[in-house]
Amino acid sequence: MFHAAAHKHVPLMEDAPEEAVKNNVFGTLNVALMAHEIGAKQLVFISSDKAVNPTSVMGATKRVGELVIRDLARRSSTRMTAVRFGNVLGSAGSVVPLFKQQIERGGPVTVTHPDCTRYFMTVSESVGLVLLAGLGGYGDLCVLDMGKPIRITDIARNLITMSGRIPEKEIRIVYTGLRPGEKLFEELLTEEEEQSVQVRNLINVVAKSPPPPHDLAKRLRTLHELSQSGDRERLLGAIQVLVPTYRRTPGQPLVPEVRIPRPEEATSGVSLRRGPLPAYEDLELPFS
Repeated sequence: MFHAAAHKHVPLMEDAPEEAVKNNVFGTLNVALMAHEIGAKQLVFISSDKAVNPTSVMGATKRVGELVIRDLARRSSTRMTAVRFGNVLGSAGSVVPLFKQQIERGGPVTVTHPDCTRYFMTVSESVGLVLLAGLGGYGDLCVLDMGKPIRITDIARNLITMSGRIPEKEIRIVYTGLRPGEKLFEELLTEEEEQSVQVRNLINVVAKSPPPPHDLAKRLRTLHELSQSGDRERLLGAIQVLVPTYRRTPGQPLVPEVRIPRPEEATSGVSLRRGPLPAYEDLELPFS
């Protein structure tokens, strides 16, 4: 099973964090529990470089999705792997088709910041490496080698030149500023994960990464309740408890941390599916 579905639009998820949680966290949990229940041999979860030291709700919820997969991988007979990588050239929402449309209209080409960089990989590269990483059984967290990050401005200039136009003279480049949740640059590894081992060409396995918290299921129960409550500040606080490196957009205050209630204080008692994963059996899921 390959789980690639997610809410990936960074600014939109800043406006609707509860939707990011429902889909990126509990949608992932649903898929993983179903893979376990039906006895799937393997599950591959598509993660993102935005999950590393995230400044966005999208990135933070993808990081929680990684924790879910890694935790269940230790409990289930289904082999589960999270594969982390960056942007895919030419994919839906990619800057390349957007820049081409803007050039065809005569410009301007819009770039968020002159120093903004991103990791890029072609569709064929990313698909092939995800298949190899997921099916290779290398571990619960793999990171694709994306090479060196590329400046978005350089991509814009190259595309303008390839179209037969002169950058800045015939086609202007306009800088619009970083949107909520966006970073100047992305990372593929945290400081704790620097010890990675290349298992084959362009595929690395994280050799040292902080394990999921032992009470992850209990924390998810609280996260789910908050995603239904409409209290966004407390929801973001709960995310920050799970992902300590999560920092909101610069200029925005950090939200207060949320105390995780003891099991006897939890209000959710609805079970989804009973099985050999007792830590998760009392967790109410939104898409059951």
